[in-house]
Amino acid sequence: MAEFLIKVADERGHVQEQVENGFSATEVRDRYVQQGFLVYSVKPKGLITGGKLNLPGQRKIKSDQFIIFNSQFLTLIRAGLPIVNSLDLLTKRQKNPFFRTTLENVRDRVKSGELLSGAFEAQGVFPRMYTTTVLAGEKSGNLEEVLNRYIIFQKMAQTFRKKLQASLVYPALLTVLVICMLGFMLTYVVPKFGDLYSQISANAELPALTLFMLAVGQAAQKYALVFLVAMVAAGVLFWRWKKTDSGARQIDNFRLSLPLFGGIWLKYQIALFSRMLGTLLSGGLPLVPSMETSASSMQSRALADALMDASKRVREGRSLARSLEDTKKFPDLSVEMIEVGESTGALPAMLVSVAEFYEQDVETALTAAMSLIEPAILIVMGVVVAFVLLSLYLPIFTLGAGGIK
Repeated sequence: MAEFLIKVADERGHVQEQVENGFSATEVRDRYVQQGFLVYSVKPKGLITGGKLNLPGQRKIKSDQFIIFNSQFLTLIRAGLPIVNSLDLLTKRQKNPFFRTTLENVRDRVKSGELLSGAFEAQGVFPRMYTTTVLAGEKSGNLEEVLNRYIIFQKMAQTFRKKLQASLVYPALLTVLVICMLGFMLTYVVPKFGDLYSQISANAELPALTLFMLAVGQAAQKYALVFLVAMVAAGVLFWRWKKTDSGARQIDNFRLSLPLFGGIWLKYQIALFSRMLGTLLSGGLPLVPSMETSASSMQSRALADALMDASKRVREGRSLARSLEDTKKFPDLSVEMIEVGESTGALPAMLVSVAEFYEQDVETALTAAMSLIEPAILIVMGVVVAFVLLSLYLPIFTLGAGGIK
C-alpha cells in the first residue's frame, strides 16, 4: 500500500487533511465518498508534501509506542470508559503526528458505526495479528482479555528481539570500524606514502607489493566520491528490490542457506510463529484463520508459504502436526511437541512451550556464533592492517640494504 494525503469535509462542513493508506488515489477517494465525505483532493504522499519534509521514520509507528497505546487503551476500557472516548483521550495525548492522525481516523470510523477491528485494518499500518485479535475479541465479547494477551505477546516478542539485537551490536561496531579504518588508510595514509616515495627518488624501483598498494590508494582517493555515490545508489536499489516479492524471496532463501545463521533464522521464525499461533488460539480464533494470520505476519517468505500450504491441509481435515511435518520446514521436535498438544487438548499452551524452547535455543546458538565471529573480525582486521603496513614500509626496509637507488 501507498500513502496519500487526502483533504475531505464531513457533513458538518468541517475540513480536515490527513494521511490515508490505499492501493491507489481512486480507491482512497471512493472509500471516503462511500462514507459520505466530500473529497477535495487526494495526492500521493512523497518525500516532500505541503512544504514539509516527510522522513520515513515520521510515517511509522514504533513497537514501543504501540505497546504503550494498547496498555493505556486496555486500562481505560477496564475502567468502564467507552471505546470512542478512550480513543479520543489517547489521540490527544499522542505525540507522534502520524500515529495521532491514524488514531483520529480510527476514532472517526468507530463513531460512524464501524467495528474497531475494521477501523484499525483500514489504516493499513497495523499488524494483521492485531486486527484479527481485536476482531476475535469483538465476536466473543471479551475484548479486554484478548487485548491483554496481545500486549503480553508483544512485550515478550520485543524483549526477545532486543536481546538478539544487543548481541549483534559489538560485531556490527567492529565491522564498521574495520571499514572506516580501511577507507581512511586507502584514501589518506597510502597517498601520503606515495608522495614521500616520489620525493625520495623519481626513478625509485619500488617493490611490486608497494606499487600495487599505491595504485589502490590513488584510485581510492580519486574515485572516493564516485564510490560513495555508487554505494548509496546501490543501497537504494537494493532496498527497493527487497520490497518486491521476488527480492524478498531471494533474500529469505539466502538467509536460510547460510551455514550457521540459516538454522538460527529458521528457529527464530518458528518461535515467533508458535507464540503468535498460541496467542491467537487462546483468544478464541479458529485454527485455520489463526494459521493464515500467523503466516501473513512471518518475515520469512519460505516459511510463510509453507504455513499457507499447511493451513490448506488443516482445512481439509489433516492434523496440524502432520500438516507442518509435510512442509519439511519444521524440526521434528517441534512437530512432536505440537502433536502432543493436539492429542491432549492443550495446543495453545504447548505452542507457547515450543516458542520458549526455540527462543532459548536461538539465544544460545547466537551467543555461541558471536563468540566465534568477534575474534574472526579482529583477525581479519589485523591481517588487513598488517598487509597494508607491510606494503607501505617494505621500501623503507629495503632502503637500508640499497634496494632503492
